[in-house]
Amino acid sequence: MSDTLPAPITAYYAAQTPNDIAQRFTQDGIALDERHTHRGRDAIRQWREEVAKISYSQEILSFRREGNRVTVATRISGAFKGSPVELQNVFDLDGDLIARLEIS
Repeated sequence: MSDTLPAPITAYYAAQTPNDIAQRFTQDGIALDERHTHRGRDAIRQWREEVAKISYSQEILSFRREGNRVTVATRISGAFKGSPVELQNVFDLDGDLIARLEIS
């Protein structure tokens, strides 16, 4: 295992705006979060606009890579019920972009 995240995932976590996050995905990328599926960059941008309404911080705890799949464990703390929570973020990469993200 490398000790650094792949570039597309580093860019995802470093993105500052919902549009920046959406641009990290393939044109037809998919994000699954809280049992909702967001398909395509426009839907992903809209999803992240809703997420941005909540104040939170995110800490990467660990990650593992298996081919083009990267699983990142995070701790999310913020202004929401049940904070903090630990989540698994499973990224499927397509070159320099994210094809699929499942958050559980």
